[in-house]
Amino acid sequence: MEQKLKNIGIEVKAPSKECNDKKCPFHGDVKLRGRIFNGIVIKKDTHKSLTIEFPRLLYLYKYERYEKRRSRIRAHNPECINAQIGDKVKIIETKPLSKTKKFVVVEVVK
Repeated sequence: MEQKLKNIGIEVKAPSKECNDKKCPFHGDVKLRGRIFNGIVIKKDTHKSLTIEFPRLLYLYKYERYEKRRSRIRAHNPECINAQIGDKVKIIETKPLSKTKKFVVVEVVK
């Protein structure tokens, strides 16, 4: 039985695998909206969860310089994408999926 991929509204490479995940943007009911981030997977947990980290710069007015900081975001990892530790991924905001997860992985960027 072939599942039809949904158009998620942005241009990303669709996964080749199929899944029955209700929280998958391609095969499930999740609608995407809001912010888009690129980051690196630093932790992979059970229950299809990932922790993504990305660097950012914060300007310090007193010293007229930039300071490096990092942000960490929890995201849902669908079965069809299955990102691993060290992968660069693209995540997009969605409705709250759990207490801490408000983002979902849509693509593993090479």
